[in-house]
Amino acid sequence: MMVRSCWKPIADGDEGDGSGRVDGLLWYKDLGNHLYGEFSMAVVQANSSLEDRGELESGPLGSNHLGPQGTFIGVYDGHGGSEASQFVSDNLFCNLKRLAAEHQGVSEHVIKRAYSATEESFLSLVKKQWLSKPQIASTGTCCLVGVICNGMIYVANSGDSRVVLGRLERATRETEAIQLSTEHNVNQESVRDELRSKHPFDSQIVVLRQNVWRVKGLIQVSRSIGDAYLKKAEFNRDPLPAKYRLAETFFRPILSCEPSTSSHTLHPDDQFLIFASDGLWEHLTNQEAVNIVSNNPPNGIARRLVKAALREAAKKCEMRLSDLQKIEQGMRRHIHDDITVIVVFLNPKLTENTSLCGSPLSIKGGGSTNS
Repeated sequence: MMVRSCWKPIADGDEGDGSGRVDGLLWYKDLGNHLYGEFSMAVVQANSSLEDRGELESGPLGSNHLGPQGTFIGVYDGHGGSEASQFVSDNLFCNLKRLAAEHQGVSEHVIKRAYSATEESFLSLVKKQWLSKPQIASTGTCCLVGVICNGMIYVANSGDSRVVLGRLERATRETEAIQLSTEHNVNQESVRDELRSKHPFDSQIVVLRQNVWRVKGLIQVSRSIGDAYLKKAEFNRDPLPAKYRLAETFFRPILSCEPSTSSHTLHPDDQFLIFASDGLWEHLTNQEAVNIVSNNPPNGIARRLVKAALREAAKKCEMRLSDLQKIEQGMRRHIHDDITVIVVFLNPKLTENTSLCGSPLSIKGGGSTNS
């Protein structure tokens, strides 16, 4: 019962589609239906308190049923605590719906504005709680979003989560992995170069420590929601814990919340999308993940991907999966990260139909009863 109390799967909508199950440190929803096909979700905890959040929303994307219909997917990989990922889970989709209604549709611009609105609200919360809860200034979250609407997939990403498309290659009958998102982790040289060009007078903007590149020696991602202590100098001083404080002040944000965005017209051979936090991609390549999905039934496929990643993590530590699964949260973080996976199947008969209208579905994986 101790583990169960760490979870608060929140869901409403169609009977049977809106409930998840718990098995130790794993939360899962093996199969459900969204507007354009089926989906499968799983979240496994490694940190002492789960920092990942995941959600799928399907139905109206505006403020009423007359607006656009679609499916929204969000993966929020928190760090420094769960406050930022929980806040994004509670607010980003609401902001998107409001802005989609204002702009009479979904676009990359609308999604970027939803990110900005969510970031501004969270920084206001940090300001309000600064004296009573200063550590909230050092919590942040990567933020990966997909919106399927009107035969299109819109993708936005801040941080290092990833979405991969599985597309059937007719000539070979193989399913090819196509990465749709751009990542912002300073282990990539292009991301380090981007930061250096934005901060030309700061020789310590990226620092290599113990073979890992970090922004200011503190964090691996260059874009996120939250992390107020690296966005506004007013939050990088006492009473912030000393380990997060920089020696010198700064006059422009070090991190950005702005997502990289893209949009793609869905093709009849586009079979499924895998949305996952970097906990999955640390252990599986894009093609390995796509092969697992294309070679197995949809029911329980997100859980199968999580298990494949855990098996790889165990192998790297020269232990059996069964032994890894006996390790408690907190200690687990030395072996793998929290992992969130949402697999979204695409039925071409449905994705091409722009007049679909399904009953609203909302399902969220992850969340603490104590938060």
